[in-house]
Amino acid sequence: MTFLSRILGLVRDVAIAALMGAGAAADVFLFANKIPNFLRRLFAEGAFAQAFVPVLTEYHRGKSLDETRLLMARVAGTLGTLVGIVTLVAMVLSPVVAALFGMGWFMDWLRGGDQADKFEMASLLLRITFPYLFFITLTALSGAALNVLGRFGVAAFTPVLLNVSVIVAALWLAPMLERPEIGLAIGVFVGGVVQFLFQLPFLKQAGLLVMPKWGWRDPGVVKIRTLMIPALFGVSVSQINLLLDTVIASFLVTGSISWLYYADRLLEFPLGLFGIAIATVVLPALSARHVDQSLDKFRSTLDWGVRMVVMLGLPAMAGLFVLAEPMLLVLFERGVFSPEDAYLSSFALMAYATGLLSFMLVKVLATGFFSRQDTKRPVKYGIIAMASNMVLNIVLAIPFGYVGLALATALSGTLNALLLGTVLYREKVLILAPATRRFLLKVTLATAVMIGLLVELSPDRLAWVDADFWQRVIWLTGLIAAGAATFVISWLVFGGRPRELRTV
Repeated sequence: MTFLSRILGLVRDVAIAALMGAGAAADVFLFANKIPNFLRRLFAEGAFAQAFVPVLTEYHRGKSLDETRLLMARVAGTLGTLVGIVTLVAMVLSPVVAALFGMGWFMDWLRGGDQADKFEMASLLLRITFPYLFFITLTALSGAALNVLGRFGVAAFTPVLLNVSVIVAALWLAPMLERPEIGLAIGVFVGGVVQFLFQLPFLKQAGLLVMPKWGWRDPGVVKIRTLMIPALFGVSVSQINLLLDTVIASFLVTGSISWLYYADRLLEFPLGLFGIAIATVVLPALSARHVDQSLDKFRSTLDWGVRMVVMLGLPAMAGLFVLAEPMLLVLFERGVFSPEDAYLSSFALMAYATGLLSFMLVKVLATGFFSRQDTKRPVKYGIIAMASNMVLNIVLAIPFGYVGLALATALSGTLNALLLGTVLYREKVLILAPATRRFLLKVTLATAVMIGLLVELSPDRLAWVDADFWQRVIWLTGLIAAGAATFVISWLVFGGRPRELRTV
């Protein structure tokens, strides 16, 4: 289901690129879409899920169904009320939000410069996209509850509906409007509503569809918000870093936000398909084994998560780096998205790709803390990583522009992964047994062989640019297939065995 969602996500981005390319309109829409999505990661999929799942697991395994339903009702009522207030305030004060996160556009608007229209349009689009935050937060609540029950497919499929909504808006509604970015913003809003409504029948089937109630002082809610507040930073550092990139990019040349966005979307494909999917499955399992006080099984599950992330993430990282421009050409070069846009965006993708494995490891390693209801230490490491990103943004953006922003994000993600992993290893929660170390070495060697093959077989840049669409598709498909086959065969030759991929 996650794979299907990511495929349609790429189709959505292809439609957006063909409609608006990497110009001013694209910058404004992507900006207005990024702000509520950032808050979604904080209030919904990120910090909330990491705090909510362990507590709901406790209730589900150790308390009655009525107590579990009451917790759901009070969490839904409390979270829904708070996010609803944030949404309404943000809609009313959208010019303030636009000025805060698009400081470069706001300053130009004050001077009456040529980018003043960006600030005004961003303020309007934020009023349309912000209600998405309210609906997607409640969607994340129900999805997290279904995950605790082991029903992962529903929550994983739900984003498909958002992608379909935006695709329909890009192909039908937006072309009819004088400002197509408004049509896309409406598509985002509709997608949020549809996702929320879709999960309700499944929640009812599970016996957890309840009437929301205010419960700020409910013991379960208190526990969740106590865990959630520090987790706001701990699990969302990469998103905060990307948002900081947007703020700084608003001072850079037109197109910078778009080039970073399209690069990030390709990065998000393996990150969501492998990293987030693995972490989503691992968190309830670790939470249950913590409740059962089964330390050996806890270690084995976390060890499996790390092995799977490296097995899938390392070759994906290498493939994104080596084939950055060909992928962007195949996926996005059509309509007003030019080969030059693909070329410029490829540098951002290569910079982001250097941090892909780190981003994936952060998702999994963080579950080693959150499943034990420890959110304070991840926030400390997250703040350190975010502070390093701020410094690196300034240091690297001066000589390298938007590419420096992407590289700073990758480096800070790597620092975050190192901090989390080091502490778990010292506490003997992450053991990295000799068999696991040998496994990691075999994956690394197989990836190196794969890189050599891709570099040797890939046509030069001018050939990619001059080729027609189908020729590019054939070349890229062949390279990906050859790279994947080479990786698997090399891994087997170096001693890898399928049994090493099994869960415990």
